[in-house]
Amino acid sequence: MSKANYVIGVDYGTDSVRSVLVDTANGKEISASVFLYPRWQKGLYCKPAVNQFRQHPLDYIEGLEHTIKDCLTKAGGAEIASLVRGISIDTTGSSPVAVDAAGTPLALTPGFEENPNAMFVLWKDHTAVKEAAEINEHATRFETNYLKYVGGIYSSEWFWAKLLRTLRVDQSIRNSAQSWVEHCDWIPFLLCGGKDVTSMKRSRCAAGHKALWAEEFNGLPPEDFFSSLDPLLTGFRDKLFNDTDTSDVAAGTLCEEWANKLGLSTDVVIGVGAFDAHMGAVGGQIEPYYLSKVMGTSTCDILVAPNQDLDGKLINGICGQVNGSVIPGMAGLEAGQSAFGDVYAWFKNLISWPLNHLLTESALIDEATAIALKEELEAKIIASLSKQAEALDDDDYAELAVDWLNGRRTPDANQELKGAITGLGLGTDAPRFFRALAAATCFGAKAIVDRFKEQGVPVKGIIGIGGVAKKSAYIMQMMSDVLEMPIRIHRFEHTCALGAAMFAAVAAGIYPNIEEAMQAMGTGFEKEYKPNVKKQKLYRQHYQQYLGLGRYLEKYSKKDVKPYLS
Repeated sequence: MSKANYVIGVDYGTDSVRSVLVDTANGKEISASVFLYPRWQKGLYCKPAVNQFRQHPLDYIEGLEHTIKDCLTKAGGAEIASLVRGISIDTTGSSPVAVDAAGTPLALTPGFEENPNAMFVLWKDHTAVKEAAEINEHATRFETNYLKYVGGIYSSEWFWAKLLRTLRVDQSIRNSAQSWVEHCDWIPFLLCGGKDVTSMKRSRCAAGHKALWAEEFNGLPPEDFFSSLDPLLTGFRDKLFNDTDTSDVAAGTLCEEWANKLGLSTDVVIGVGAFDAHMGAVGGQIEPYYLSKVMGTSTCDILVAPNQDLDGKLINGICGQVNGSVIPGMAGLEAGQSAFGDVYAWFKNLISWPLNHLLTESALIDEATAIALKEELEAKIIASLSKQAEALDDDDYAELAVDWLNGRRTPDANQELKGAITGLGLGTDAPRFFRALAAATCFGAKAIVDRFKEQGVPVKGIIGIGGVAKKSAYIMQMMSDVLEMPIRIHRFEHTCALGAAMFAAVAAGIYPNIEEAMQAMGTGFEKEYKPNVKKQKLYRQHYQQYLGLGRYLEKYSKKDVKPYLS
């Protein structure tokens, strides 16, 4: 009887990292572990008021070791560990960091330990808005359109804008940085024991969607594109890469140091990394022309299509189309919303102000009881709001919101935009406010679907994965109603990690390609939401109002245009 084969998928999210140990025969989860980033939980190195969000590499390293060891312990220890064949990882993105010649993030080197500019610049960091605008303007001066494969608009969430911003504001980083590396490229390099950044394998997914890499350009845009943008970038292109790899490729094998830490063999294959939503789409069993929506703090929407179907077709205003970024041999198209779950979390935090600031000062209860009461109530807020919002009469629906609380990712990236809500009255209570916010996030999703359709890319249905998709029936039903199409919810809890595990199985040679891994390891769907035709007229009207309010906000977001106030 043949031995079982196991793989580990590691999914780095915004707030935590999770690892899953998976049986390659059927995709069954053997064990799972989640680790909250301790420094991030304390709010260290972040300044939300100026859109600065940084993460220390130690959070990533500690989480990697803890979750993998915990998975193996839960599964049975050394016996199971001996059967692990591969590890692959996914991360948020674009979340790059400055590194030295050895590929070590500068925050792990002397003198930079507490410098936020030496840490990973998280995807949601928008401090590079000015630099992104400069890149967009600069690109118009070239005969070749170097933005053609990223939807025509470069975002402050991405690789080059963040690099230029960092070089401009921090001379110490300027003097020490030998390269600029995505999180999804660094973790495999770390596990393989890499010591030379020039040997680091770079993800096709990350490079194509965020760093302007394209097959047509034979790699990155030429040196003069960057040096003429800002002299600080002179020579930096040569410190980066020309070649990229898809995630079915092995980055190497587990180095002795990490093998000893984790209790695994040095024969364990480490796969090339990718972004969370792209591997999540694979874990969620994506099909051509089905939109996979990873719904968490933000959304990342992924669609795959045969390359020949998109021959000569460029989709404007999305986050890129890249051959092999999701499934090798197919075009991967990315879109998304800059804030989704973050919108609900913002509102929860807003209405929790008395709990957060006054409860512990109460003279009626002791501090321990106050803390326990706060945690109990906070855990119930969103669920209770959803229940009460769902019970509201559709005829009493004055409030209307726009979901750009963290800017707009798609369609047409603009991180300077702000959210808004109108129609407030003395009858507006928390459930009505929440309903408007929930509808806004669903309307934002519809704007993305409509953009694909307008550009000649059909969307046959929606695959929902992530925390919001599995936990909020209220929002998922509303989204189905707004989109007027069914939404299938994937069964697996940690779908991005499952996708990483599937790629690990291919990189390790257990399956010849990702399609066969998906077929064998896919766990299917647990639920399907179908649109309520009775809501169709209501949401069509509200969607048009959402678009109108959005146009107004966009018009008056321009610095040279001021609204008239009587």
